Amino acid sequence: MLEKHFIDALKKARQIVFFTGSGISAESGIPTFRGEEGLWNKFKPEELANFNAFIKNPALVTEWYNFRREIVRKALPNPGHLSIYEFEKFYDVTVVTQNVDNLHRRAGSSKVLELHGNIERNFCISCGKDAVEMHEKDKSGVFRCECGGLLRPGVVWFGENLPTAIFDAAEVAISKSDIVFVAGTSLQVYPAASLVHFAKGFNCYIVEINTETTPGSYLADQKFEGKSGVHIPAILELVKELKG
Repeated sequence: MLEKHFIDALKKARQIVFFTGSGISAESGIPTFRGEEGLWNKFKPEELANFNAFIKNPALVTEWYNFRREIVRKALPNPGHLSIYEFEKFYDVTVVTQNVDNLHRRAGSSKVLELHGNIERNFCISCGKDAVEMHEKDKSGVFRCECGGLLRPGVVWFGENLPTAIFDAAEVAISKSDIVFVAGTSLQVYPAASLVHFAKGFNCYIVEINTETTPGSYLADQKFEGKSGVHIPAILELVKELKG
């Protein structure tokens, strides 16, 4: 049921934020963290997605991330991603995402803040140089920088802090927004999940879109139960009517 205050919020809003999580990526066929293939079911994510594991066995961690990159590269932005991009025709839109799959950028969104990094990027653990593409492995099966240092995925691993500049930019965008759409996130991963409480503190109108109730559902002013790829396009059509 659409609340009248939701319609009013859509009419009055100028700046909005989409805060997205793994649920929206799952609708593009990307597993929430790892694939179901037998090889990787022997490992827990935290056994591979951490710096110590990388130093101990960089070839194994590199192979796992190459496997995940192939899944990501074959995936396509779904109607949820594409509709979020189209919202830019009507509002100043910032996407704050916990996802590392680059699908928001591929969908066309112009302002994307990636809290947990981007699996398509890499950087050297020795000199810090960025490397978008990794071309050749050494004999041990790992990629190296021109300086000789190991190249690691540009994602936030277990035990690492979120990039301060990105998190601060997310808070600034939220503090200026009229509406915050919370889509496809379980709101169980901190500190990212704290952004919804931050939004509430700034009296943002919060819209939750999820297939299930989350720990932050009680903060929502308007709730939609179901997939982002269904509800976000429908809300976009409503906006077109209201703004037309």
